Amino acid sequence: MEKVENYTYVVVGGGIAGVTCAEHLYILHPEESTLVISASALIKAVTNVLPLTKTLDSFDVEERRAEYLENQCPSVTVIHDAVERLYAKEQCVQVSSGRKFRYKKLCICTGATPKVIAQDNPHVVWIRDTESVCQFQARMKGARRILIVGNGGIATEMVYEVTGIEIVWAIKDQHMTATFIDPGAAEFLRSELSKEKVDTGGPSKRQKYTVDQKEQRVSSAMGGAMGGAMGGALGPDWHSGLELRGSNQRRVTLEKEVEVREILEPDKFRQSGKELTRLSEEEADWPVYVELTNGKVYGCDFIVSATGVMPNVDKFLMGNNLSQGEDGGLLINEQMETSEKNVYAAGDACTPGWEKAQHWFQMRLWTQARQMGSYAAKCMWASLSGEEIYMDFCFELFAHATRFFGYKVIILGLFNGQGLEGKYEILLRYTKGMEYIKCVMVDGRMQGAVLLGETDLEETFENLILNQMDLSSYGEDLLNPDVDIEDYFD
Repeated sequence: MEKVENYTYVVVGGGIAGVTCAEHLYILHPEESTLVISASALIKAVTNVLPLTKTLDSFDVEERRAEYLENQCPSVTVIHDAVERLYAKEQCVQVSSGRKFRYKKLCICTGATPKVIAQDNPHVVWIRDTESVCQFQARMKGARRILIVGNGGIATEMVYEVTGIEIVWAIKDQHMTATFIDPGAAEFLRSELSKEKVDTGGPSKRQKYTVDQKEQRVSSAMGGAMGGAMGGALGPDWHSGLELRGSNQRRVTLEKEVEVREILEPDKFRQSGKELTRLSEEEADWPVYVELTNGKVYGCDFIVSATGVMPNVDKFLMGNNLSQGEDGGLLINEQMETSEKNVYAAGDACTPGWEKAQHWFQMRLWTQARQMGSYAAKCMWASLSGEEIYMDFCFELFAHATRFFGYKVIILGLFNGQGLEGKYEILLRYTKGMEYIKCVMVDGRMQGAVLLGETDLEETFENLILNQMDLSSYGEDLLNPDVDIEDYFD
């Protein structure tokens, strides 16, 4: 008879959502066994958590070996493998090595896979996990020019972090970093585009772990066998401590409202008769050429695809009754449950199916992966223990903290007027090189905010969005630098 190993909880995924879920299961239910199945030899550990507001923390993400989680949480076991199939009716998962694990509660935290513009083109790289970052770093050595496609967080950070190279940044929007900021904030940051990144010289807060060559070969071999199993998504400051330097003078060319029309090998480019868009007087032959939809053709050493992600859930769909949201994520209810009994999901792999709070929406970010992983653990524990719990407060307000071009960035609520159909007013405070503050207002009530720089206003603005205080009487004085609104609305 085939041997099946039994665990109370099984968590699939060693990224931020999965590891957070396992840690909180240990805190809530230390006497019960938890298994974490990670496709990567390394797991993501959240460290140095600093509360900023009621709904928002800043934190670091460190890569750790599996033993770190097992030592921190003795009832947690981590295996390096990937799920081959879920048998939801039998409450069992099978991994690629053939082992089977039975569970009482399962949480799928398999994250998302990148949308790559040309999947099998050797000149296209993407950034998602540690292995892809290492490949990118290796290709940077000696490179003169790269073309970056995408306008989200990773594309923005990459444009800032890489030095000594020409960058052509192709975006489909009218302004850079449109996923997170408005045209005004983009203009505030644009002056940083052409500057070389300043090295502060300070030590990296993150402890770095490198998988040895033997482990890397195992990981790559497994990836092939599993159809591209990947490690957990990168956390904040994925670039910290990396040498991302090319062999040229840094210069950024921003191409707006464009997409990639065609990627051309050198021979095909020469035969096409297309005219090359030159950035300098003398340009040698390039390994690859890219035609954009505005007709311009750039030569470059390689292309970076940073055009978003898709939920990584295909392995779980076969033979199971798992409903999906419009974006492909596993549809979950207010208790993080999927449409299959005792199967939960968290992080990038899921799509919330409940009626959302006025100022919250999903963006596939590491802040939400951590929040969802924690809440999923509470839901699994409560279901098994017969306890009643209420939806976590973090789902009341969208909140995210990051850094762009060296500036602290806080985004709160409906920061770009999402869902307001253009019926809102904006209050702005702008000090060049120091701060950019934007408030989205409807009928005198704050609906969202963008804070760039060391403003220290995030907690005040969070309260104003949540309590919907009528601020009409303050008018534009709300952002008057001579008025200390932090104390005023404390």
